Amino acid sequence: MIDPILEELQRNSRSTPEELAKLFGLEAAAIAAKIEGWEQDGTILGYHAVVDPDRAGDTGVTAFIEVKLTPEREGGFDRIARRISKFSQVTSCYLMSGGYDLVVVVEDVNLRAVAQFIAEKLSTLEGVLSTSTHFQLKVYKQSRFTIQGEIHSGRLPVVP
Repeated sequence: MIDPILEELQRNSRSTPEELAKLFGLEAAAIAAKIEGWEQDGTILGYHAVVDPDRAGDTGVTAFIEVKLTPEREGGFDRIARRISKFSQVTSCYLMSGGYDLVVVVEDVNLRAVAQFIAEKLSTLEGVLSTSTHFQLKVYKQSRFTIQGEIHSGRLPVVP
C-alpha cells in the first residue's frame, strides 16, 4: 500500500513539508527527510505540472501505439521495452495484458512526425512484430485532474 504522504504529493507536488506535517500530524523535518529519502532511492522520480493543452496552445500530437513483440529468451519484453523507452518522442511505455504487449505513448509536432517515428524507428526494431496507432483527439482528465475546456452558458449555439 502506498504511503499517504506519497499519495498527497501525487495530488499536489507543490505541497510543502510544513503543509504535509499539519495534514498528517507529523514534524515538518520528518516529512522533509522522508521526501528526500524517496527522491534519493528513486521512489519519487520527478515532479510535473498537469497542463490544459488547449489553454497552453499545445498543437502537438499524442499517439497511443499498441506494439506486438517477440519475447526474448531470459529477458521477456524488458530489453526491447527499455530500448523503445529511450526514444525522445516516447513519453510513457507500459507492458500490457491482452492482445498486444506494450502501449507506447508518443508525443511529437504533427501526424507526419509520429508516422515517421513509427516507420523508421519503432517498426524497424528487432522483435517488433506489429503496431496499431491511436491518436488522442481530446483530453478530459489527466493525472487525476479534470480538464475544464470551454465553459458553455448551457444554451446551444444557433446556426443560420
